[in-house]
Amino acid sequence: MMVALRRISEVSTLMDWRAEVIRNVFGKEPDATLLDANRQYYIRHITYGMNIAIIASCNGRDCGCGAICLSEELPSPDNPSGKCAYLMNIYVREAFRKHGIAHEIVARLVEEAKKRGCDKIYLETTADGRSVYSILGFHDMPDMMKYYDTENNY
Repeated sequence: MMVALRRISEVSTLMDWRAEVIRNVFGKEPDATLLDANRQYYIRHITYGMNIAIIASCNGRDCGCGAICLSEELPSPDNPSGKCAYLMNIYVREAFRKHGIAHEIVARLVEEAKKRGCDKIYLETTADGRSVYSILGFHDMPDMMKYYDTENNY
C-alpha cells in the first residue's frame, strides 16, 4: 500500500483528527471543554512551531495521523541538548491497519525530531502499538512514573 505523508497545520482538520483519536483510543466522547482546550493548544503551539502534525493518506484517502510536541528540559547526560520530542496522537483508522502506516508515520516524526536536534524522543503506547515502536528503536523507560490525581480521576 502506497502511503503519502504531509504536514498539516489547519486547526479544523487537526481538531477533527483529535476528536476521532479521543473517541477511538480513549473510548470517550470529547466534551466541549476538552475540545476547546485542544483547539487553544493547537493555535498556540502550531504558531510557535512546537507541534508538528502529519496526516497519512493511502490511495487519496486520509487514513492516519501523528504529531510531535516539542519542548525543552534541563540538559543532562542522557539528553545533552535538553530538546525533547513527545510523540502523540499516533493513530491509523481500523480499515488501514496492519499495512505499515503507523511505522511510516512514526519514522517520519522521529526524522522531524532529529532534524530539530532532539536528543530525547519518547511516547506512551498501547499493547497494540508496542511492536511498531520497538522496531523503530523505542525501548521501555523503567525509571518513569506518572502522577494520578485521584480527586479528578486523571
